[in-house]
Amino acid sequence: MALQDINAVDFEDYFPSMIARLGTEGFIWELCNGFRLLMDVEKGLITFESLKKNSVLLGLHDLRDDELVCMLMEGDLDGDGALSQTEFCILMFRLSPGLNVDAGLSKQWTTTEDVDVILA
Repeated sequence: MALQDINAVDFEDYFPSMIARLGTEGFIWELCNGFRLLMDVEKGLITFESLKKNSVLLGLHDLRDDELVCMLMEGDLDGDGALSQTEFCILMFRLSPGLNVDAGLSKQWTTTEDVDVILA
């Protein structure tokens, strides 16, 4: 009998099916909407404080501070401690195992320059 990690979270990657349904531009629009839900309105960035506050509003109240910090660090490409819209989109691309293969998206969409062109 195989051991099962009781703390493991099953993750279903819905991004490829979202792209199939919404198209690439519609999908990017939805990612931007997700960014706006989590960002600090005054700074235009996802900060620790805005992520903590807004993740609770989205029903993710069980996240610990260290988990929130890790989330920010994972996507913070410029080292400012916060996520810009571009960094957020890159993080979402990187965290979706099915995006590059299933949806046919290019792996090069993981640099700030590439995503800035898409968001423009």
